[in-house]
Amino acid sequence: MCELLGMSANVPTDITFSFAGLMRRGGQTGPHADGWGIAFYEDKGCRAFHDPRPAARSEVAQFVRSHPIKSNIVICHIRRANRGRIALENTHPFQRELWGRPWSFAHNGQLKGVKRWRLGAYCPIGSTDSEHAFCWLMEQLRTRFPTAPSDRELAGAVAALAGRLSALGVFNMLLSDGRSLFCHCATRLAWLTRRAPFGPATLVDEDLTVNFEQETTPRDVVTVVATRPLTRDEAWTVMQPGELVVFRHGEVAKQPMGRATRRAPRRAASAVMEGKAA
Repeated sequence: MCELLGMSANVPTDITFSFAGLMRRGGQTGPHADGWGIAFYEDKGCRAFHDPRPAARSEVAQFVRSHPIKSNIVICHIRRANRGRIALENTHPFQRELWGRPWSFAHNGQLKGVKRWRLGAYCPIGSTDSEHAFCWLMEQLRTRFPTAPSDRELAGAVAALAGRLSALGVFNMLLSDGRSLFCHCATRLAWLTRRAPFGPATLVDEDLTVNFEQETTPRDVVTVVATRPLTRDEAWTVMQPGELVVFRHGEVAKQPMGRATRRAPRRAASAVMEGKAA
């Protein structure tokens, strides 16, 4: 399975701290060595980096880590291939346009039979079931809403479509249009919101600690979402199967759907937040 990392913040924030932990899992402390990608939203635009090489040994990943890019929303993915060959076109996050917005999508899991589902205006470039699912999801939204719907309508539609895809297998997903970060859990996903008073955090996968009190302002609110917690000394909220949580400006924009969440034990907690330098 692959691993996901997302961020939603109320101020432009870099994700270098969280990314450092995930990068180690991409072929060093974890088996996810079949490529990686990351998308940063800035105003109405989105810049993305992809590499089919393991993140732990990728010069592109080193560049991203050493050149902090500040963003309000970030989606990142490290891949362990099970459907589709190891290739640039098969690295997540995938991107498409809808209602004049750049959409990004990253998926963890397998969806048996999804390639038999009909598509329309959106076609896959690569050969993964994930990209096919993304194209199907985008087509369903485009058909249902010829013009951009309200935030509430959109969240409801994404929740319903994610439920249909989950019926085919495992569908852990991060999705964004640059305004909201949609997070759907099928088997494993957790999130953490950092706000004042800030404190230190230590990565699980690397001997690196950051004191966010020195990197943030009292007004900053940053939420980090990850397949597995990235820090060892923070309490994460563990999502339950079937839940969809939407974040906007670092805050929960819509109440979680599905079963109630539970707190991850502090010992098992490991994740990240993004302050001005996460």
